[in-house]
This record gives sequence, structure tokens and C-alpha cells, in this order.
Amino acid sequence: MPAASPSVFMDPNLVARYAEGPRRNVPGYDGLLPMVRILLAERVPPDGRVLVVGAGGGLELEDMARAHPGWRFDGVDPSAPMLDLAIRRLGTMAERVALHEGYVQDAPTGPFDGAACLLTCHFVPQSERLPMAREIHRRLRPGAPLVVAHLSVEDGNGERALWMSRYAAFLVASGVGEVQAAAARSKIEKELAVLAPAQDEAILREAGFGRVQLFYAGFAFRGWMAYA
Repeated sequence: MPAASPSVFMDPNLVARYAEGPRRNVPGYDGLLPMVRILLAERVPPDGRVLVVGAGGGLELEDMARAHPGWRFDGVDPSAPMLDLAIRRLGTMAERVALHEGYVQDAPTGPFDGAACLLTCHFVPQSERLPMAREIHRRLRPGAPLVVAHLSVEDGNGERALWMSRYAAFLVASGVGEVQAAAARSKIEKELAVLAPAQDEAILREAGFGRVQLFYAGFAFRGWMAYA
């Protein structure tokens, strides 16, 4: 639910409707999930261990756990209601998942064979983004893949306003009312830490990741793969 503020993820009523959000708000979301696990599977072994940062809701956990029955997961999220939702979504697959309430520094030290962080970074203040990336990096085996995707929009020369306008238009095309779509756009612009793609890539490199490559772009969203 990218247009939400972090406090939304503590509201039980809104949490219960969380699964509706990504598919409605994120262009190509149903294609993004399999792309993420395909990229991870290039290096994560059949019995590998994967770290999921921002695991609340359980959508990506469910997708990866179903496709890779030998993988084990550690998921971390600051919202207890969202972690509860993930447990319910996973069903019997929850036996292979350890969930931790908190932030990435509260996750086990690993080492992990891969990591994913989807639709999460734009909720993290800019000053905390590099420390967060470093915490992920130090939990990964050398050469392990990281896949990230979040809001990331060019700045300058009117580019940001144009792409945010397109994002709002996509919401309307997905069935959101024009007033609500405009409010969602305004909320993102006022409350979320949306960086330019070059800034996002620089953070990954400064945190120690190499071979940073763009694999996904959907209007105001970008996704990268990188290696520890």
C-alpha cells in the first residue's frame, strides 16, 4: 500500500485490507513477485535461507515459499498486526518462516543466501537508508543477491511532478476515485522518502553491494538487483 504512511500498518482494519493495495497501486505487481524469486533463485540454493525486510502482510513470503519448498525465511517488520497477517496468509508454510518484530538490525545475523526488500524503502527516512542497506549487506554471504523495489522518481526539470501525475492516473485506471488518487499522490509527496534512481543506486553501492542492475520499472516504481 505505497500511498500509506507507516502508522497505517498499525491499524487492524486497514491491515486486514492490505493485500488489495499492492495489486491496485503498483504497476505490474503480479509480475514483480515472480521476477523477484527468479532473480534470487539464480544464487539461492534449493535449501537456502532468505531474509525478507518489510515482511509484514506476507505477500512476497507466500509467493517465494510456494515456489521454493526448500527455502527457509526470516522476515522482519515493525508492525505486529502486519506480521500476524503474514502468519495467517502463509498457513502451513509458516513452519519455514521465522518472523521478527522490529527493523533489519533486529533480524538474525545470518548469514543469508539472499534477501528481498519490497515496497519498504520509501517508508525509511533518507538518513536511515544507507545504515539499513549496510545492515542487510552484513547479513548476506559474499556474492548473495539482494532484490529491492520501491518508489523512486527522477527529480528536476519537472520530472518528479510528471511521474507522480502518471502514478495518480494509474490509480484512477485501477479503480481508485480521482479525489482519493490525488490525496494518495499528495501523501506520498509530503510524507515518504522518495529518492531519485541515481540516489537509490548510490546507496546500494556505498553499502557494499556490487553489480547494481535495474530489472523493473513501473511508472513511479523501480527495482534493482545487487550482490553482496
